Amino acid sequence: MDVHKHSLGHWLPKDLQAVQQWLGNSIDHIDNLPDKHLKRELQDFEKLVEDDITLKILASLMFTEVPEKPPYNHDPEFDPQVRDFRHMLRLLDHIMDSAPKWSQIANKVGLIGFPISAIIEWPMCTSSGNAFFLRPDVNEQWAKILRRWAVYMGSPDSTNVLTDRDDGWLSSVALNELSIIGNNGVTSYTFDQLYVCDKSAPHYGYKSWDDFFIREFQADKRPLQTAIDDNFLNQLNQQRPDFPSFIPPINLDSSALIYNACESTPVFLRRHNDVHTHAEFWFKNQPYSLSRMLDNDSFTPQFEHGTVYQAFLSALSYHRWHSPVDGTIVRAFNVPGTYYSANYFEGFANPKDQGGPDPLAPTNSQAYITSVAARAVILIQADNPDIGLMGFVAFGMCEVSSNEITVREGQHIKAGEQLGMFHFGGSTHCLLFRKGVEVAFVQEPQGKGGMYNPSPEHNTPLRSAIGAVVKTT
Repeated sequence: MDVHKHSLGHWLPKDLQAVQQWLGNSIDHIDNLPDKHLKRELQDFEKLVEDDITLKILASLMFTEVPEKPPYNHDPEFDPQVRDFRHMLRLLDHIMDSAPKWSQIANKVGLIGFPISAIIEWPMCTSSGNAFFLRPDVNEQWAKILRRWAVYMGSPDSTNVLTDRDDGWLSSVALNELSIIGNNGVTSYTFDQLYVCDKSAPHYGYKSWDDFFIREFQADKRPLQTAIDDNFLNQLNQQRPDFPSFIPPINLDSSALIYNACESTPVFLRRHNDVHTHAEFWFKNQPYSLSRMLDNDSFTPQFEHGTVYQAFLSALSYHRWHSPVDGTIVRAFNVPGTYYSANYFEGFANPKDQGGPDPLAPTNSQAYITSVAARAVILIQADNPDIGLMGFVAFGMCEVSSNEITVREGQHIKAGEQLGMFHFGGSTHCLLFRKGVEVAFVQEPQGKGGMYNPSPEHNTPLRSAIGAVVKTT
């Protein structure tokens, strides 16, 4: 297996050896500490598993089913790195009192910013892990654990990683990496030119890890793209040769534009017969299931055979969401879901000649998690009747499953204004359009199944026009 494989979205390093090095150091640290009472949330998790024979068996097997060979296990004795469920809980107990550090080898391999994912990356890929992490009672416990960790991540104590030390997020290496992602391969701004901060203040003025992670762009960055020129129209026509020519361009004003809701990289675009109210989303091809995505909302049938555009957020990117259109908020609600569930066929069920298990299985399960992950649903009645009702859905993943909605139902919002945000990161989002609403996108997928070739170093900028609703002759 290629140990330099990227995890989609850069949630973990390109080099699996870096994950193993970090995990090994953490395990050594924990193993040298006396066994102590776990935090209450972890005690509850342990009791849940101990009292349920099915969970107890799954919690045991998901570690022993990990193959006893590299890269899944680099221990010379061929024992799993994380040996058992109790060992995992002890590691979690340690993590819940700390914020993610910038990796000292970040300049070489990228980010290790999501420590829980690193601990369970291989157990998640097993058959027993697949069943374990789908259980509602297990996910209720994960929610409690992550809420407890969120308290620390929002506290002043968490700023101890916002320093210019080698392992700090304000080190020269870290700031350079953050700036590269923020510049999208086009501009050359420094971190403080891109983001609101105060370089003269401790921790650049950020009050917590979470405050740093939900940082805002400077006011002059990411303006709303309103101009429609010949180049933009040509891009639309070139990408959708199956569309007849547009009705005269004068009819395509700024109200027809669809704006990028997140600083993100497109991953899927599916239309018409590939968009269903009900679908077997757990299959290898991961079809969208709108009833699951929208939690059986009464508006769901309107989107069947419509369009779903999905894009993911890099771990280093901006993490707030903004409205893709002018309109009125019709629905705004959160849906509980899974935190560490991955598509079965992206785990050890995936043949080696097809890539084997995903190093962080949820990252290659982007379409699958739209049916199971914790999510925020926002439906907007666009002012432009050619768009009408459309949807924005934000999906949390792993440690980054806190979805905060900042708009209310009945509120009118302008394109580009804030809808909400991910806390402690973010993973992926979808835009939904009804059947009969034809959207031409500036960039169309080239891969099979409507898949793009993602590049998180070159995100599509927030508030840029990613497409337009078009009338065809």
